[in-house]
Amino acid sequence: MQQPAHTDLADLAREAVAALHSAPLAAFLADWPTGTERRRVAAASLPVLHWLRELPGQAGLHRPELVAALVERAGELNWRRSYSEPAVSAQFLDNYGWSEILGGSGPRVAARIACGFLLLGPATHYPRHRHEAEEIYLPLAGTAAWQQGECDWRDQAPGTVIHHQPLEPHAMRTHAEPLLALYLWRGAGLAQKARLDD
Repeated sequence: MQQPAHTDLADLAREAVAALHSAPLAAFLADWPTGTERRRVAAASLPVLHWLRELPGQAGLHRPELVAALVERAGELNWRRSYSEPAVSAQFLDNYGWSEILGGSGPRVAARIACGFLLLGPATHYPRHRHEAEEIYLPLAGTAAWQQGECDWRDQAPGTVIHHQPLEPHAMRTHAEPLLALYLWRGAGLAQKARLDD
């Protein structure tokens, strides 16, 4: 029996994480489930997905096979947003979305971690926010500016491991290209959404 295509995304994501041999990622890999329990997830689209068509042509992709697989299978995933107007602008909402592929609501079941994709359109500022879960971002396409805690903004290229501690405020700002990043959450608050700073 052929496996659903979305399971390949979770497998490719794990390969991408494991290949980095990064110390902060070790705990996430330790919590990655060894089972293959799956759930049916209804597909849902968002306006930001039109930027996916541009990703395969961008220079400097990290893990192009994962990017290509996501572009091919994005229509099978449940894309969501954590915010709504008036907390954020309509322009931001049109250029923002995420989809979990592993975790408490994704197509692959995991109890201790969550993994998925964040997509931001060009010239988009994701305001300072925080959440209880420890987080790692792995940009796959698009160099963007990232800011965490009280540190200055820094451009981070695809392939960089970006680690946020629980409740550490952080923000992102894209340039001329869309940003696609793999995210991982672990620890407390996996079911809780991020909240914007005042």
